[in-house]
Amino acid sequence: MINSLFLINPSGDIFLEKHWKSVVTRSVCDYFLEAKEKALEPEDVPPVIHTPHHYLISIYRSCMQCIRDKLFFLSVIQTEVPPLFVIEFLHRVAEMIQDYFGECSETVVKDNMVMVYELLEEMLDNGFPLATESNVLKEMIRPPTILRSVVNTLTGTSNVGDTLPTGQLSTIPWRRAGVKYTNNEAYFDVVEEIDAILDRSGTTVLAEIQGVVEACVKLSGMPDLTLSFMNPRLLDDVSFHPCVRYKRWESERVLSFIPPDGNFTLMTYHVNAQNLVAIPVYVKQSISFFEGGSGGRLDVTVGPKQTMGKTVEGVMVTVHLPKTILSINLTATQGSYTYDNGTKLLVWDIGKLNPQKLPNLRGSLSLQAGAPKPEENPSLNINLKIQQLAISGLKVNRLDMFGEKYKPFKGVKYITKAGKFQVRT
Repeated sequence: MINSLFLINPSGDIFLEKHWKSVVTRSVCDYFLEAKEKALEPEDVPPVIHTPHHYLISIYRSCMQCIRDKLFFLSVIQTEVPPLFVIEFLHRVAEMIQDYFGECSETVVKDNMVMVYELLEEMLDNGFPLATESNVLKEMIRPPTILRSVVNTLTGTSNVGDTLPTGQLSTIPWRRAGVKYTNNEAYFDVVEEIDAILDRSGTTVLAEIQGVVEACVKLSGMPDLTLSFMNPRLLDDVSFHPCVRYKRWESERVLSFIPPDGNFTLMTYHVNAQNLVAIPVYVKQSISFFEGGSGGRLDVTVGPKQTMGKTVEGVMVTVHLPKTILSINLTATQGSYTYDNGTKLLVWDIGKLNPQKLPNLRGSLSLQAGAPKPEENPSLNINLKIQQLAISGLKVNRLDMFGEKYKPFKGVKYITKAGKFQVRT
């Protein structure tokens, strides 16, 4: 199935490669790098690329702590396989690196190269996925700690375990036996991303929500949990962690599961009914170029719209200006802007939105001498975050635990973010 894996940074440098069958030369990545150069954004690179002798399947992942530190995970396949199967495995690899080392970045991978290779060796056997559950891998390859590193240096031992993981032979492979905690707690994060396209008048052309329920469960013993929602019927295209009993969801619309130990993704979902998707901000914009190619004007105002009383923060507006732009002279009433004259990328970092004083960016654009008027206006890409709000209206009703007698600490957090949020001008 999977022949090779390459990790590539945004600059196109290959800093890790792993081969499970025959060695594939790095030149196969040239097809991918060519597609990357043609794409306007890294996210626009086709996930599946067909070459004369291989299929290239890739994902683009970022570190949660630093959105700018992003990596491409590129797999090389020699025979036809379900692409989503490979994409899911690549996400598992990225999540495992994040789980082991705290972040998934080029620096972290280079600093822990030996352990990353050990993990890849266990996760895939002769090109087929073998062990992808976190608790199983952590029993085979113990996570790095300062104390363990000192002991390994003094004794000459390694992080590789001596015995077969208990979960590998269990009917519940995602949970190890004999888990004990002093403080028993279960926390859930409901994270929603809005994908939307607004036309120049502010009318919604397309709007949908991609949601995920992330869990951090640290409970002793073998707890059996039931999580219910107030309005589960609005969810479409639901995908679950293997621990969830699907028949219970089909019949009662509740999540019943024995959870893995630690952090995991409980479920992902999709809301595509446009009338259920609230747009949290509005954008008043005007980008115009004068006839004769002398220059143009830019005027952008951003304000909160449907936020249920919550504060919109982390607002950022990104504009890919035309290549014929020579220089810009803008004034921002809030935040600051940066402009890269090489890539023609304008980034306006606003921060929090204040409904009483709306942020505005305006000024003049200068075109290169003799350049014609641009044929089309650039689009605006919006980034934002709203704490303690699920924009779809999804709410957790209650969490019940069976099989254990103690009472755990429980908590739910909601976050709404912008996914591919575009405003046409």
